[in-house]
Amino acid sequence: QVQLEESGGHLVQAGGFLRLSCAASGSIFIIVEMAWYRQAPGKQRELVAALNSDGGRRNADLVKGRFTITRDNAKNASYLQMNSLKPEETAVYYCNARLYTSTTDWNDYWGRGTQVTISS
Repeated sequence: QVQLEESGGHLVQAGGFLRLSCAASGSIFIIVEMAWYRQAPGKQRELVAALNSDGGRRNADLVKGRFTITRDNAKNASYLQMNSLKPEETAVYYCNARLYTSTTDWNDYWGRGTQVTISS
């Protein structure tokens, strides 16, 4: 089984910064892409940032220039550095990984989320 576990979410003041971590474990053959999503109260889950194995990136327009995703392939880990945080970005942040568990089988896997609260 594959598990993703997020950490690092907590309360921070508006304008502050935070770094989230995600570690993937289990039967992993190769990770194609890792990403971070968030879901604010009463809103749809949205992509924050993604980074694939070739270095290609995707980012939400609202976080460009403020948030950066990085990877440590040796540790099967990803990190999300968040700067200049805004109260409306209070949300549960989820780690996502698209990975192969064998040479033929792949899927998207999700962590259970970590709460990030930005105070006004």
